Amino acid sequence: MAQLRQEVDPSEVGLDAKALDRLDQHFAHYVDEGRLPGYLVAVARGGRIAHLTTQGHRDRAAGLPVEPDTIWRMYSMTKPVTAVAILLLVEDGLLSLDDPVGRLLPEFADPRVHVSGSGDAMVTRPADGPVLVRHLLTHTAGLTFAFYHSHPVDARYREAGLEFSVPAGADLAETMEVYARMPLQFEPGTQWNYSVGFNVLSRVVEVVSGQRLDEFFGDRIFRPLGMPDAGLHIVPEQADRLSELYGETEGGGIEAIPGLPLRGRPRFLSGSGGLAATAYDYHRFMEMLRRGGELDGVRLLSPASVALLSSNHLPGGTDLRAFGAPAHQEPGNDGLGFGLGVSVVIDPTRTLSPSSPGTYGWTGAATTAFWVDPTHDLTVQFHTQVRPKTLKVLPELRRLVHESILDQEVSGQTRLVSGR
Repeated sequence: MAQLRQEVDPSEVGLDAKALDRLDQHFAHYVDEGRLPGYLVAVARGGRIAHLTTQGHRDRAAGLPVEPDTIWRMYSMTKPVTAVAILLLVEDGLLSLDDPVGRLLPEFADPRVHVSGSGDAMVTRPADGPVLVRHLLTHTAGLTFAFYHSHPVDARYREAGLEFSVPAGADLAETMEVYARMPLQFEPGTQWNYSVGFNVLSRVVEVVSGQRLDEFFGDRIFRPLGMPDAGLHIVPEQADRLSELYGETEGGGIEAIPGLPLRGRPRFLSGSGGLAATAYDYHRFMEMLRRGGELDGVRLLSPASVALLSSNHLPGGTDLRAFGAPAHQEPGNDGLGFGLGVSVVIDPTRTLSPSSPGTYGWTGAATTAFWVDPTHDLTVQFHTQVRPKTLKVLPELRRLVHESILDQEVSGQTRLVSGR
Protein backbone atom coordinates (compact mmCIF):
# COMPACT_ATOMS: atom_id res chain seq x y z
CA MET A 1 0.00 0.00 0.00
CA ALA A 2 1.34 3.44 -0.93
CA GLN A 3 2.15 5.56 2.11
CA LEU A 4 4.67 8.15 3.18
CA ARG A 5 7.94 7.07 4.73
CA GLN A 6 10.82 9.12 6.02
CA GLU A 7 13.52 8.93 3.35
CA VAL A 8 16.43 10.92 4.72
CA ASP A 9 17.82 12.23 8.01
CA PRO A 10 16.97 15.92 8.50
CA SER A 11 20.65 16.87 8.83
CA GLU A 12 21.35 15.50 5.35
CA VAL A 13 19.09 18.12 3.81
CA GLY A 14 19.96 21.06 6.03
CA LEU A 15 17.21 20.71 8.63
CA ASP A 16 17.60 20.74 12.41
CA ALA A 17 16.28 17.52 13.97
CA LYS A 18 16.02 19.14 17.41
CA ALA A 19 13.83 21.92 16.02
CA LEU A 20 11.62 19.33 14.34
CA ASP A 21 11.38 17.48 17.66
CA ARG A 22 10.13 20.74 19.21
CA LEU A 23 7.47 20.86 16.48
CA ASP A 24 6.34 17.33 17.40
CA GLN A 25 6.27 18.13 21.11
CA HIS A 26 4.25 21.28 20.49
CA PHE A 27 1.44 19.51 18.65
CA ALA A 28 1.63 16.38 20.84
CA HIS A 29 0.75 18.72 23.71
CA TYR A 30 -2.40 19.72 21.77
CA VAL A 31 -3.31 16.02 21.56
CA ASP A 32 -2.63 15.49 25.27
CA GLU A 33 -4.84 18.49 26.12
CA GLY A 34 -7.67 17.12 23.98
CA ARG A 35 -7.56 20.03 21.52
CA LEU A 36 -6.59 17.74 18.63
CA PRO A 37 -7.59 14.08 18.22
CA GLY A 38 -4.34 13.38 16.42
CA TYR A 39 -2.28 14.68 13.52
CA LEU A 40 0.21 13.93 10.77
CA VAL A 41 2.98 16.31 9.77
CA ALA A 42 5.44 15.79 6.92
CA VAL A 43 8.36 17.97 5.85
CA ALA A 44 10.24 17.25 2.62
CA ARG A 45 13.28 18.96 1.16
CA GLY A 46 14.39 18.48 -2.40
CA GLY A 47 11.50 16.04 -2.73
CA ARG A 48 12.74 13.70 0.03
CA ILE A 49 10.75 13.21 3.22
CA ALA A 50 13.00 14.37 6.06
CA HIS A 51 10.43 14.43 8.85
CA LEU A 52 7.24 12.42 9.28
CA THR A 53 5.28 12.19 12.51
CA THR A 54 1.90 10.73 13.41
CA GLN A 55 0.32 11.26 16.82
CA GLY A 56 -2.99 10.47 18.49
CA HIS A 57 -6.13 9.03 16.94
CA ARG A 58 -7.99 9.21 13.66
CA ASP A 59 -11.03 7.94 15.59
CA ARG A 60 -10.93 8.49 19.35
CA ALA A 61 -14.05 6.50 20.19
CA ALA A 62 -12.78 3.44 18.30
CA GLY A 63 -9.21 3.88 19.54
CA LEU A 64 -7.85 3.90 15.97
CA PRO A 65 -4.49 5.69 15.63
CA VAL A 66 -3.39 8.19 13.02
CA GLU A 67 -1.22 6.28 10.55
CA PRO A 68 0.69 7.32 7.42
CA ASP A 69 -2.08 5.90 5.23
CA THR A 70 -4.95 7.65 7.07
CA ILE A 71 -7.41 9.29 4.66
CA TRP A 72 -8.25 12.94 5.35
CA ARG A 73 -11.03 15.28 4.25
CA MET A 74 -9.04 17.96 2.46
CA TYR A 75 -11.87 20.48 2.13
CA SER A 76 -10.41 23.64 0.52
CA MET A 77 -7.11 21.94 -0.24
CA THR A 78 -9.22 20.59 -3.12
CA LYS A 79 -9.12 24.01 -4.78
CA PRO A 80 -5.51 23.82 -6.02
CA VAL A 81 -6.40 20.49 -7.67
CA THR A 82 -9.27 22.20 -9.50
CA ALA A 83 -6.94 25.04 -10.50
CA VAL A 84 -4.60 22.45 -12.04
CA ALA A 85 -7.56 20.90 -13.88
CA ILE A 86 -8.42 24.29 -15.38
CA LEU A 87 -4.80 24.85 -16.43
CA LEU A 88 -4.76 21.41 -18.09
CA LEU A 89 -7.74 22.48 -20.19
CA VAL A 90 -5.98 25.75 -21.02
CA GLU A 91 -2.90 23.85 -22.17
CA ASP A 92 -5.17 21.55 -24.19
CA GLY A 93 -6.36 24.65 -26.07
CA LEU A 94 -9.96 24.09 -24.93
CA LEU A 95 -10.14 27.04 -22.57
CA SER A 96 -8.66 30.46 -21.84
CA LEU A 97 -8.38 32.19 -18.50
CA ASP A 98 -9.97 35.20 -20.19
CA ASP A 99 -13.01 33.29 -21.41
CA PRO A 100 -16.27 34.77 -20.10
CA VAL A 101 -17.90 32.23 -17.83
CA GLY A 102 -21.24 33.06 -19.51
CA ARG A 103 -19.90 31.67 -22.79
CA LEU A 104 -19.31 28.30 -21.09
CA LEU A 105 -22.25 28.36 -18.69
CA PRO A 106 -24.99 30.46 -20.34
CA GLU A 107 -26.81 31.06 -17.06
CA PHE A 108 -23.95 33.42 -16.09
CA ALA A 109 -24.20 35.48 -19.29
CA ASP A 110 -25.80 38.58 -17.74
CA PRO A 111 -24.34 39.17 -14.27
CA ARG A 112 -25.72 41.93 -12.10
CA VAL A 113 -23.89 43.78 -9.33
CA HIS A 114 -25.23 44.93 -5.97
CA VAL A 115 -25.66 48.70 -5.74
CA SER A 116 -27.54 49.28 -2.51
CA GLY A 117 -30.18 47.94 -0.15
CA SER A 118 -31.05 44.43 0.93
CA GLY A 119 -33.85 41.90 0.64
CA ASP A 120 -36.74 43.00 -1.56
CA ALA A 121 -35.34 46.54 -1.56
CA MET A 122 -31.99 45.50 -3.05
CA VAL A 123 -30.90 47.56 -6.06
CA THR A 124 -28.64 45.96 -8.68
CA ARG A 125 -27.25 46.99 -12.06
CA PRO A 126 -25.76 45.12 -15.02
CA ALA A 127 -22.06 44.40 -14.51
CA ASP A 128 -19.66 46.51 -16.57
CA GLY A 129 -17.97 43.37 -17.85
CA PRO A 130 -18.32 39.59 -17.72
CA VAL A 131 -17.10 37.24 -15.02
CA LEU A 132 -13.96 35.59 -16.46
CA VAL A 133 -12.48 32.20 -15.67
CA ARG A 134 -9.49 33.94 -14.06
CA HIS A 135 -11.85 35.81 -11.72
CA LEU A 136 -13.17 32.49 -10.40
CA LEU A 137 -9.64 31.13 -9.91
CA THR A 138 -8.59 34.21 -7.94
CA HIS A 139 -11.83 34.80 -5.96
CA THR A 140 -12.28 38.18 -7.64
CA ALA A 141 -15.56 37.32 -9.42
CA GLY A 142 -17.90 38.98 -6.91
CA LEU A 143 -19.36 35.70 -5.63
CA THR A 144 -19.53 34.99 -1.89
CA PHE A 145 -20.48 32.46 0.81
CA ALA A 146 -23.74 32.45 2.74
CA PHE A 147 -22.05 32.10 6.13
CA TYR A 148 -20.27 35.48 6.21
CA HIS A 149 -23.18 37.60 7.53
CA SER A 150 -21.31 40.71 6.40
CA HIS A 151 -23.06 41.92 3.21
CA PRO A 152 -26.62 42.01 1.79
CA VAL A 153 -25.55 39.63 -0.99
CA ASP A 154 -24.58 36.83 1.41
CA ALA A 155 -28.02 37.26 2.98
CA ARG A 156 -29.50 36.66 -0.48
CA TYR A 157 -27.49 33.42 -0.64
CA ARG A 158 -29.05 32.28 2.63
CA GLU A 159 -32.52 33.13 1.37
CA ALA A 160 -31.80 30.93 -1.68
CA GLY A 161 -30.98 27.91 0.49
CA LEU A 162 -27.20 28.18 0.10
CA GLU A 163 -26.32 28.08 3.81
CA PHE A 164 -24.09 25.09 3.06
CA SER A 165 -23.09 26.42 -0.40
CA VAL A 166 -25.25 23.89 -2.26
CA PRO A 167 -29.06 23.58 -2.49
CA ALA A 168 -30.18 20.39 -0.77
CA GLY A 169 -30.01 17.44 -3.14
CA ALA A 170 -28.70 19.45 -6.11
CA ASP A 171 -25.93 18.44 -8.50
CA LEU A 172 -23.37 20.80 -10.03
CA ALA A 173 -25.52 21.83 -12.99
CA GLU A 174 -28.56 22.54 -10.81
CA THR A 175 -26.47 24.50 -8.35
CA MET A 176 -25.16 26.75 -11.12
CA GLU A 177 -28.73 27.85 -11.89
CA VAL A 178 -29.07 29.08 -8.30
CA TYR A 179 -25.65 30.78 -8.18
CA ALA A 180 -26.32 32.61 -11.43
CA ARG A 181 -29.47 34.22 -9.97
CA MET A 182 -27.44 35.79 -7.17
CA PRO A 183 -26.17 39.37 -7.62
CA LEU A 184 -22.43 39.92 -7.52
CA GLN A 185 -21.03 41.63 -4.46
CA PHE A 186 -18.76 43.84 -6.59
CA GLU A 187 -17.65 44.43 -10.16
CA PRO A 188 -15.68 41.39 -11.43
CA GLY A 189 -11.93 41.75 -11.10
CA THR A 190 -11.95 44.69 -8.68
CA GLN A 191 -11.89 43.06 -5.23
CA TRP A 192 -11.17 39.75 -3.49
CA ASN A 193 -13.78 37.67 -1.66
CA TYR A 194 -13.38 33.98 -0.84
CA SER A 195 -16.40 32.33 -2.38
CA VAL A 196 -18.23 29.48 -4.09
CA GLY A 197 -16.31 30.24 -7.28
CA PHE A 198 -14.49 26.91 -7.32
CA ASN A 199 -17.80 25.10 -7.48
CA VAL A 200 -18.48 27.08 -10.64
CA LEU A 201 -15.05 26.07 -11.95
CA SER A 202 -15.97 22.45 -11.21
CA ARG A 203 -18.88 22.76 -13.61
CA VAL A 204 -16.65 24.51 -16.16
CA VAL A 205 -14.33 21.48 -16.07
CA GLU A 206 -17.28 19.17 -16.75
CA VAL A 207 -18.71 21.23 -19.61
CA VAL A 208 -15.39 21.84 -21.37
CA SER A 209 -13.99 18.32 -20.91
CA GLY A 210 -17.24 16.39 -21.41
CA GLN A 211 -16.44 14.32 -18.29
CA ARG A 212 -17.80 14.23 -14.77
CA LEU A 213 -15.47 16.09 -12.41
CA ASP A 214 -14.30 12.99 -10.52
CA GLU A 215 -13.57 11.21 -13.80
CA PHE A 216 -11.49 14.12 -15.08
CA PHE A 217 -9.56 14.36 -11.82
CA GLY A 218 -8.86 10.62 -11.93
CA ASP A 219 -7.89 10.43 -15.60
CA ARG A 220 -5.83 13.62 -15.84
CA ILE A 221 -4.39 14.17 -12.33
CA PHE A 222 -4.67 11.35 -9.81
CA ARG A 223 -3.65 8.37 -11.93
CA PRO A 224 -0.88 10.14 -13.87
CA LEU A 225 0.64 11.40 -10.61
CA GLY A 226 0.23 8.10 -8.77
CA MET A 227 -2.27 9.29 -6.14
CA PRO A 228 -4.00 5.95 -5.43
CA ASP A 229 -6.33 6.98 -2.59
CA ALA A 230 -7.33 10.44 -3.86
CA GLY A 231 -10.93 10.96 -4.92
CA LEU A 232 -14.21 12.76 -4.35
CA HIS A 233 -15.55 9.74 -2.47
CA ILE A 234 -14.18 6.62 -0.84
CA VAL A 235 -14.85 2.97 -1.66
CA PRO A 236 -15.70 0.39 1.06
CA GLU A 237 -12.14 -0.93 1.37
CA GLN A 238 -10.93 2.59 2.27
CA ALA A 239 -13.61 3.28 4.88
CA ASP A 240 -11.70 2.11 7.96
CA ARG A 241 -8.82 4.46 7.12
CA LEU A 242 -10.99 7.61 6.94
CA SER A 243 -10.43 9.91 9.89
CA GLU A 244 -13.38 10.93 12.06
CA LEU A 245 -14.29 14.61 11.89
CA TYR A 246 -14.42 16.70 15.06
CA GLY A 247 -15.61 20.17 15.96
CA GLU A 248 -14.09 22.49 18.52
CA THR A 249 -16.34 23.01 21.54
CA GLU A 250 -16.81 26.28 23.43
CA GLY A 251 -14.53 25.01 26.18
CA GLY A 252 -11.67 24.31 23.80
CA GLY A 253 -12.21 20.56 23.59
CA ILE A 254 -13.46 18.59 20.61
CA GLU A 255 -16.45 16.40 19.79
CA ALA A 256 -17.32 14.20 16.81
CA ILE A 257 -19.48 15.94 14.19
CA PRO A 258 -20.89 14.90 10.79
CA GLY A 259 -18.48 15.20 7.88
CA LEU A 260 -18.72 15.20 4.12
CA PRO A 261 -20.84 12.30 2.80
CA LEU A 262 -17.84 10.53 1.28
CA ARG A 263 -19.06 6.94 1.47
CA GLY A 264 -20.49 6.46 -2.00
CA ARG A 265 -20.33 8.82 -4.94
CA PRO A 266 -22.01 12.10 -3.98
CA ARG A 267 -24.54 13.71 -6.28
CA PHE A 268 -22.74 17.02 -5.91
CA LEU A 269 -19.10 16.73 -7.00
CA SER A 270 -17.19 19.57 -5.38
CA GLY A 271 -13.90 20.84 -6.72
CA SER A 272 -14.11 23.41 -3.95
CA GLY A 273 -13.96 21.10 -0.95
CA GLY A 274 -14.77 17.49 -1.82
CA LEU A 275 -11.36 15.79 -1.95
CA ALA A 276 -10.41 12.89 0.30
CA ALA A 277 -6.77 11.78 0.16
CA THR A 278 -3.79 10.51 2.12
CA ALA A 279 -0.62 12.40 2.91
CA TYR A 280 1.12 10.27 0.27
CA ASP A 281 -1.38 11.45 -2.34
CA TYR A 282 -0.97 15.11 -1.46
CA HIS A 283 2.81 14.77 -1.31
CA ARG A 284 2.71 13.58 -4.93
CA PHE A 285 0.58 16.58 -5.88
CA MET A 286 2.90 19.02 -4.09
CA GLU A 287 5.94 17.42 -5.68
CA MET A 288 4.48 17.95 -9.15
CA LEU A 289 4.10 21.66 -8.32
CA ARG A 290 7.55 21.93 -6.71
CA ARG A 291 9.14 20.38 -9.80
CA GLY A 292 7.42 22.80 -12.16
CA GLY A 293 4.65 20.49 -13.39
CA GLU A 294 6.52 17.18 -13.77
CA LEU A 295 6.85 14.10 -11.57
CA ASP A 296 8.64 10.81 -12.22
CA GLY A 297 8.81 11.42 -15.95
CA VAL A 298 5.17 12.48 -16.24
CA ARG A 299 4.69 16.11 -17.23
CA LEU A 300 1.29 17.30 -16.12
CA LEU A 301 1.76 21.06 -16.64
CA SER A 302 4.34 23.34 -18.16
CA PRO A 303 6.63 25.30 -15.83
CA ALA A 304 4.94 28.46 -17.13
CA SER A 305 1.54 27.23 -15.93
CA VAL A 306 2.89 26.40 -12.47
CA ALA A 307 4.51 29.84 -12.31
CA LEU A 308 1.15 31.38 -13.24
CA LEU A 309 -0.63 29.38 -10.54
CA SER A 310 1.85 30.48 -7.87
CA SER A 311 2.01 34.20 -8.75
CA ASN A 312 0.01 36.97 -7.08
CA HIS A 313 -3.02 38.00 -9.16
CA LEU A 314 -4.74 40.38 -6.75
CA PRO A 315 -5.83 43.75 -8.17
CA GLY A 316 -3.02 46.25 -7.76
CA GLY A 317 -0.60 43.56 -6.60
CA THR A 318 -1.73 44.05 -3.01
CA ASP A 319 -2.40 41.51 -0.26
CA LEU A 320 -5.51 39.69 0.95
CA ARG A 321 -6.13 41.96 3.90
CA ALA A 322 -6.73 44.90 1.59
CA PHE A 323 -9.97 43.41 0.25
CA GLY A 324 -13.28 42.00 1.27
CA ALA A 325 -15.51 41.73 4.28
CA PRO A 326 -14.41 41.72 7.94
CA ALA A 327 -14.10 37.94 7.67
CA HIS A 328 -10.96 38.53 5.58
CA GLN A 329 -9.36 41.17 7.80
CA GLU A 330 -7.30 38.74 9.85
CA PRO A 331 -3.68 39.64 10.70
CA GLY A 332 -2.53 36.38 9.08
CA ASN A 333 -3.57 37.81 5.70
CA ASP A 334 -0.98 40.59 5.87
CA GLY A 335 1.72 40.05 3.27
CA LEU A 336 -0.18 37.30 1.44
CA GLY A 337 -1.26 37.66 -2.17
CA PHE A 338 -3.41 35.17 -4.03
CA GLY A 339 -2.63 33.08 -7.10
CA LEU A 340 -4.81 30.46 -8.79
CA GLY A 341 -6.34 28.61 -5.85
CA VAL A 342 -3.39 29.29 -3.51
CA SER A 343 -2.13 32.09 -1.30
CA VAL A 344 1.30 33.50 -2.16
CA VAL A 345 3.75 35.21 0.20
CA ILE A 346 4.56 38.62 -1.31
CA ASP A 347 5.98 40.38 1.78
CA PRO A 348 7.45 38.08 4.47
CA THR A 349 8.04 41.05 6.80
CA ARG A 350 4.28 41.49 7.20
CA THR A 351 3.17 37.88 7.63
CA LEU A 352 2.05 36.61 11.02
CA SER A 353 4.75 33.93 11.09
CA PRO A 354 8.15 33.47 9.40
CA SER A 355 7.95 32.72 5.70
CA SER A 356 9.85 33.12 2.46
CA PRO A 357 8.89 35.20 -0.59
CA GLY A 358 7.08 33.14 -3.20
CA THR A 359 5.90 30.46 -0.77
CA TYR A 360 2.45 29.26 -1.83
CA GLY A 361 -0.19 26.89 -0.47
CA TRP A 362 -3.59 26.72 1.15
CA THR A 363 -5.54 25.28 4.07
CA GLY A 364 -8.70 23.23 4.61
CA ALA A 365 -11.67 23.73 6.92
CA ALA A 366 -10.73 20.70 9.05
CA THR A 367 -7.35 22.27 9.98
CA THR A 368 -5.31 20.79 7.15
CA ALA A 369 -2.56 22.84 5.50
CA PHE A 370 0.17 22.63 2.88
CA TRP A 371 2.77 24.89 1.37
CA VAL A 372 5.58 24.83 -1.17
CA ASP A 373 8.60 27.02 -0.37
CA PRO A 374 10.68 27.50 -3.54
CA THR A 375 13.34 29.53 -1.70
CA HIS A 376 14.24 26.60 0.55
CA ASP A 377 13.09 23.80 -1.81
CA LEU A 378 10.69 22.71 0.90
CA THR A 379 7.21 21.19 1.00
CA VAL A 380 5.16 20.85 4.17
CA GLN A 381 1.79 19.30 4.95
CA PHE A 382 -0.19 19.02 8.17
CA HIS A 383 -3.36 17.00 8.66
CA THR A 384 -5.88 16.69 11.45
CA GLN A 385 -9.69 16.74 11.35
CA VAL A 386 -11.03 19.55 13.53
CA ARG A 387 -13.45 22.26 12.42
CA PRO A 388 -11.99 25.11 14.51
CA LYS A 389 -13.49 28.04 16.37
CA THR A 390 -10.39 29.45 18.07
CA LEU A 391 -7.74 26.88 17.12
CA LYS A 392 -5.05 28.37 14.85
CA VAL A 393 -2.43 25.84 13.84
CA LEU A 394 -0.87 27.33 10.70
CA PRO A 395 1.09 30.28 12.21
CA GLU A 396 2.66 27.98 14.81
CA LEU A 397 3.42 25.33 12.21
CA ARG A 398 5.09 27.88 9.92
CA ARG A 399 7.23 29.22 12.75
CA LEU A 400 8.34 25.81 13.95
CA VAL A 401 9.19 24.55 10.46
CA HIS A 402 11.03 27.77 9.62
CA GLU A 403 13.14 27.43 12.77
CA SER A 404 14.34 24.03 11.54
CA ILE A 405 15.93 25.38 8.33
CA LEU A 406 19.70 25.53 8.76
CA ASP A 407 20.99 26.04 5.23
CA GLN A 408 19.86 26.70 1.71
CA GLU A 409 21.22 26.19 -1.77
CA VAL A 410 22.38 29.33 -3.54
CA SER A 411 24.21 29.02 -6.87
CA GLY A 412 24.94 25.38 -6.12
CA GLN A 413 26.65 26.11 -2.77
CA THR A 414 25.26 25.52 0.69
CA ARG A 415 25.35 28.48 3.07
CA LEU A 416 23.96 29.20 6.51
CA VAL A 417 20.57 30.90 6.44
CA SER A 418 20.83 34.49 7.62
CA GLY A 419 20.01 34.79 11.30
CA ARG A 420 20.81 31.18 12.19
